[in-house]
Amino acid sequence: MTERVPLSPIGIFAALGIMVLGLTVPAAAQSDSLSMLTGLAKGEWTIKHRDGSADRKVCVRTGEELIQLRHMTSGCSRFVVEDGANKVTVQYTCPGDGYGRTNIRKESGALVQIESQGIASGLPFQFVAEARRTGNC
Repeated sequence: MTERVPLSPIGIFAALGIMVLGLTVPAAAQSDSLSMLTGLAKGEWTIKHRDGSADRKVCVRTGEELIQLRHMTSGCSRFVVEDGANKVTVQYTCPGDGYGRTNIRKESGALVQIESQGIASGLPFQFVAEARRTGNC
C-alpha cells in the first residue's frame, strides 16, 4: 500500500507556476516581429546554392523575401519558431502548394546563410545557400 503525501501550498503554487510558464512559452514563439530580417540591407540579393544550382536574384525590401524561396506565392501562413538577434526560423504552409521550414543566420547586414526544406508542388526540397546583397533593385 502506498502512502499519499499531501501537497503543501508552496508545492501547489510551484506546480501552477510551471503550468503557467509552459503555457506562455509557445505564445512568445509566435511573435511576428522578425526584427533581424527587417535590419538587413535593402536591394538586390544574390542567392548562391551550395549544391551548384544556378544563382538567383531576389529584390529584398523587408527581408521576409528570403523565407519562402521555393514558395513565392502569397497567402501562406507562417509560424515563427525562433526570432533572435542573428537567427530566425520560420515554418510556413501554402495551401495547395506545400510547406517549408527556413532557418536564416545573419553574418552581416548584407550577408546571410539560409537552410530550407519542405514540399513544393508535391516534391520534397532541401537546400543550403548563401545570400549576399549585390546591388539595387
